[in-house]
Amino acid sequence: MPSEAGSLCPGRQRAALLREFGIRAFTAMLYPHKPGIARWLNGWAADFARRTPDCLHTATLYPEPGGETYVREAVEAGARVFKAHVQVGAYDPADELLQPAWGLLAEARIPVVIHCGSGPAPGKHTGPEPIARVLARHPKLRLVVAYPGMPEYEEFLGLAERYDQVRLDTTMAFTDFTEDLMPLPRHALPRLAGLGDRILLGSDFPNVPYPYVHQLHALERLDLGQEWLRAVCHDNAASLFGLLPR
Repeated sequence: MPSEAGSLCPGRQRAALLREFGIRAFTAMLYPHKPGIARWLNGWAADFARRTPDCLHTATLYPEPGGETYVREAVEAGARVFKAHVQVGAYDPADELLQPAWGLLAEARIPVVIHCGSGPAPGKHTGPEPIARVLARHPKLRLVVAYPGMPEYEEFLGLAERYDQVRLDTTMAFTDFTEDLMPLPRHALPRLAGLGDRILLGSDFPNVPYPYVHQLHALERLDLGQEWLRAVCHDNAASLFGLLPR
């Protein structure tokens, strides 16, 4: 830990660590577990982004009356990425209350990182089927499937192959910890390689049971080539979020 980080608040301390790791931009993932708090979370995230220029302005949503209004407010305030957590929120992503928000985000082309796979433990609305229903109605929605959909890797690879705006992130995937519990089938590696322009680095930092760098080593040992690795660790996210040099 850098010596100057010791006196910082936790958020600033973690941001300082990420900068030390060489991270150019990062998100502040947040998500509600019940109605009535998403708008407050969005206000906190907007303020944090203002104080932290290398943090992408992140927002969230929940299936509740008024959700479209605060999602629109966040978009108009400059949100660049949304986070949805089907497992923690315990909601159906195809809920009618969410349809206006999904449509708004699809039209605005704002990515949504979504935890919708059934790992580490299944929920009532986890798995590929509810997300498939969302995409059938909003095929241009820029979903980034976290973890990447574990343990239903192949089903979510199939959704990415079907919908050209669906992406997967690598959070915790392919690490020793996850391979012991929910391994990626080796026969799926060619499909992962074929989607090399739509796989993004994810880490879950700082809540990981291994050093940050292990995620990078895990990607490298997939042996999918330097071009694939560079795209996953830099180019794809830089392109999606408009961070490429002009």
